[in-house]
Amino acid sequence: MESVAELVASRWGDHRPGLWCRHAESPQDAVLTHHEVAAGAAARAALLADLLPSGGPPHLGVLLDNTPEFPLWLSAAALAGAAVAGINPTRRGPELARDILHTECRLLITEHTHLALLRGLDLPGVRLLVTGTPEYDDLLAPYADARPDPSRATPADRLLLYFTSGSTGAPKAAICTQGRLAAAGRSLAGQFAVGRDDVHYVCMPMFHGNAVIADWAPALAAGAGVALRRRFSASGFLADVRRYRATYFTYVGRAIQYVLATEPGPDDRDHVLRLGFGTEAGAVDAAAFERRFGVRLVEGYGSSEGGAAVQWSPGTPAGAVGRAGPGLVVLDQETRAECPPAVLDPAGRLLNGEEAIGELVNRGPHPFEGYWRNPAAEAERRREDGEYWTGDLFYRDGEGFLYFAGRTDDRLRVDSENLAAAMIENILARYEGAAAVAVYAVPDPVTGDQVMAALAGSFEPLGFAEFLLAQPDLGTKMAPRFVRVLESMPVTATNKIHRALLRREGVRCADPVWWRPPGEATYRRLRAGEAEGPLVSTRGPSSVRRQGLEPRTR
Repeated sequence: MESVAELVASRWGDHRPGLWCRHAESPQDAVLTHHEVAAGAAARAALLADLLPSGGPPHLGVLLDNTPEFPLWLSAAALAGAAVAGINPTRRGPELARDILHTECRLLITEHTHLALLRGLDLPGVRLLVTGTPEYDDLLAPYADARPDPSRATPADRLLLYFTSGSTGAPKAAICTQGRLAAAGRSLAGQFAVGRDDVHYVCMPMFHGNAVIADWAPALAAGAGVALRRRFSASGFLADVRRYRATYFTYVGRAIQYVLATEPGPDDRDHVLRLGFGTEAGAVDAAAFERRFGVRLVEGYGSSEGGAAVQWSPGTPAGAVGRAGPGLVVLDQETRAECPPAVLDPAGRLLNGEEAIGELVNRGPHPFEGYWRNPAAEAERRREDGEYWTGDLFYRDGEGFLYFAGRTDDRLRVDSENLAAAMIENILARYEGAAAVAVYAVPDPVTGDQVMAALAGSFEPLGFAEFLLAQPDLGTKMAPRFVRVLESMPVTATNKIHRALLRREGVRCADPVWWRPPGEATYRRLRAGEAEGPLVSTRGPSSVRRQGLEPRTR
């Protein structure tokens, strides 16, 4: 097994352009050759050896946008046998301090842009280095002649402590060793035929595992170039792709929808981009992206922690992630029995979600390396019998293809029936006025949950009720009791819908909320004070039908 340090050192002497990033103050690009990247990493690794105190974990925090300093410090940490904790700049106050202190960072690398976030924080034992300052340049100057030496590192050394975006509790810092990251890079480079002449466009934030594991690592493994976007911009996406002659990019969350929302042009296919790899684009948006830009999107699945992965392959049905590999099973969370295969109608709609949806579990070998200082969270993932429980809901069809159905945290329990939020979202996404949909639980005043949906777009109450009646795969407990209508969805720093915020605000929010009161056939505006009363009702769309609501003529 090779180390990332070996991959970094192998670029020494390679004078091809290897790293591009636009200066914030100038329209000109900063361009480094592969050799200059290796040399810069060697200088920073030598500095690390002198700055990191002995007797503790060799950890440094990186609180940066996607600037050249981020991959330089990743590479430096690899050479030094140290680990990088990517710090999320959308965190604030005590939460931000907690992330830095929890990962025991001895150094924190940041930039002027983020200094305001650190004011007033108590960070004992943490030394701050601010890039782009004379003091920073003076610190590095004595190490300018350093050469990369991979012998100080091993594949077993920790390299990444990246926070997973859990919906409850504090984020968990997943561990990734040099060997696992190098292997992931080699695997993806092989799967997508990445070569030395490719350019990887890194527009997702590098504090997140997606950009590092799925974009930077395969480029490093193949000797491909890397073009950085400081922060994701939908309007700047196509211009950047052309500017850097990018051939590959990764995405998460709603990034693809944002790009598709930009104004189409006659030259949308004037580029050399050939592939996008990521999660949560959805089959409809993936098809629209390929029609417009001529670029295939490959939806993959891999747990952030590395415990399970599903690869897309030719012949994978629309909506499926890929075929279940050895050891991957879908289990009932309570009985731990394997769930029966999904029953799908000719349109691909799931008809037996209650019994077919379960948690994806890896019963075979897996590279999960644990969480930093969080044994309780580790126990949730890695059970005593060696099984790895992903925390993700799936169902599997009769041919063995797996379909993602959401996070276990997004499961609802309505009138003793378990429902997957993702399945309801897939149905509501068919509503003509919906630009984006999120489904989540709000407490039932008696027991369990009620279904609430946030809908970005236009909403017409009677038309929405009629739409629900027309959906053959909408179970009797799935119809939303409440619908929050927004102009746009709140999102996290990685462009994922901010479900924790939606759940926390519930029906008491600033946006209009529509609801279907017990015994009523359609939706009306929720008035002040009604949220305090008994809002529970077990009537689903079938009961609405019994009350005589007939589809109107449009």
